[in-house]
Amino acid sequence: MSKSSQRKRRKARFSRRTKPGDLPGTIRADPAASAPVVHVISYGPDQFLEKRVAHCQQVADLLGKAPVTWINVEGLGDADTIKTIGELFQLHPLALEDVVNTHQRPKVEQYDDYLFIVAQMASLATGRLETEQVSMFLGKNFVVTFLEDPGDAFEPVRQHLRLKQGRVRGAATGYLAYALIDALVDAYFPIVEEYGERLDTLEDEVVDRPDRTTIARAHRVKRSLRTLRRAVWPLREVINNLSRNQHELIDAETRIYLRDCYDHTVQIIDIVETYRELDADLTDLYLSSLSNRLNEVMKVLTIIATIFMPLSVIVGLYGMNFDTSSPFNMPELHWKFGYPFVWVWMAASTGGMLLFFRHKGWIGPRSPERQERAARAAMRKREEEANAKRPAPGPHHGVGDEGEE
Repeated sequence: MSKSSQRKRRKARFSRRTKPGDLPGTIRADPAASAPVVHVISYGPDQFLEKRVAHCQQVADLLGKAPVTWINVEGLGDADTIKTIGELFQLHPLALEDVVNTHQRPKVEQYDDYLFIVAQMASLATGRLETEQVSMFLGKNFVVTFLEDPGDAFEPVRQHLRLKQGRVRGAATGYLAYALIDALVDAYFPIVEEYGERLDTLEDEVVDRPDRTTIARAHRVKRSLRTLRRAVWPLREVINNLSRNQHELIDAETRIYLRDCYDHTVQIIDIVETYRELDADLTDLYLSSLSNRLNEVMKVLTIIATIFMPLSVIVGLYGMNFDTSSPFNMPELHWKFGYPFVWVWMAASTGGMLLFFRHKGWIGPRSPERQERAARAAMRKREEEANAKRPAPGPHHGVGDEGEE
């Protein structure tokens, strides 16, 4: 992906190329998009040709020389190139319009003699999640893919074609379409694993040393997981459509492989949903950690203020100016041990309060018995909250129902 397009997609803004009032099927290329680069792979069981073409006429010259031809267009910056390829394969203008409007939801559409498939490809090349639209046309003897920018997840498929690995060289175009979709799906696994490691790191930071940057990074992870969910969730329905419906371009053997690809998408969705819940728990844990730290600070300050309260009373008492000639007005002021007595009194008050606080468990380490009682109380509280959220059984789900006896 080019750096300009990466910066553009980081804004994650909806942008439709066609203007209000344009005729259906109008193709308007993005001036800031990458210039198209066309790669052609033509192959069969015993033949293989890979070539980068400079003009679309060269694509027409390569058609029909092998059972399967794969045309990969990287870059959507030239509307003429897109129109020419559409005319070459008789692609519908509405489908080509969806190619240049790269905000499409993953979908599959069936036309007379070909399928139009839209998916989202994800990458972490810059350390940030980047997604781009992949548009695929599946015909009887051709597969055409349009990418927003150079660089894709299809290199393993190219290697299998070059080295004649697997059954892709001897299969029809339906299997090539499956291989490309499977490569897109497999590219999600390293991404979700990376976000799993980031969440583990954030969890350690939240518990040990939370700061303001921690919650900001947790929010960025949450936003990226939401983007992954929007990309993979509808892709599952696309693959389910291809694997279950009877498309003449996809044989029964290929549908079996598509079912395996469907399982992978379900697994990715489960992982993403689990990570989203974990990220939300991290936010709650961060707020709880801040609240606990604030409570600890307030507890220390409260203990200090409480200790100094009786000392202030004692000092204030002996700081009053009374007539010392009267025998009823502080006679201990003339006592030779009066000053040490006040110090002993204040020290005894302070020590007694500290011992009382420790006995209550407000300061110092808690005893194992007290910790166990606190843990049981917290567990009972969680159980009560869970029972309160649980819906009450209906009138036909009682213990004494006849159907259950």
